Amino acid sequence: MRLYDFLPSGNGYKVRLILHQTETPFTWVNVDILDGATRAPAFLAKNPNGRIPLLELDDGRLLAESNAILYYLAQGTPLLPRDPYLAAQIMQWMFFEQYSHERFVAVARFICEFSAPGDPRHEELSGLRENGHAALRVMETHLSENRFFVGDTYSIADIALYAYTHVADEGGFDLSPYDNIRKWLSRVSRQDRHIPITKNDF
Repeated sequence: MRLYDFLPSGNGYKVRLILHQTETPFTWVNVDILDGATRAPAFLAKNPNGRIPLLELDDGRLLAESNAILYYLAQGTPLLPRDPYLAAQIMQWMFFEQYSHERFVAVARFICEFSAPGDPRHEELSGLRENGHAALRVMETHLSENRFFVGDTYSIADIALYAYTHVADEGGFDLSPYDNIRKWLSRVSRQDRHIPITKNDF
């Protein structure tokens, strides 16, 4: 497999993490989203949406969207339960991650990390953080009675939510009030074959 990715990307990190934890061999291909690499014709021919991560399977088929890739790679592993209700709960949290979490927490992080202090986008940060904290409160409440997000077992729901939550401070989110989230982050980081988002020696 070939993973087209950008190292700081939380969405890319989700895929790198599950590939390592399932011991799936892959080749990592750096795609610098900051210099327009995802708009290059060669990349758009693979993913017309012009986004990373993009997974190219051994047979040449292509799969985009981080959570769809997680779902594919988790098939037949303990990271995706066979029980239909538990599997649907995992999808529920993965949709939550994309629609209520990533769009605020990840965007705030991107602005803080990759835009100049005077960039007009910094005016968006207050609203992004307000909505991001709303998502974090939902997670905090759920984790007050659960060790992980679904079935009390580590799954791709945890991978999806961990990716940007564990670096939320880079977007100006103070996690100190979220005791349950911080304990959950620690549990995730202790899972077998965990890797940091900064690992680049593939």
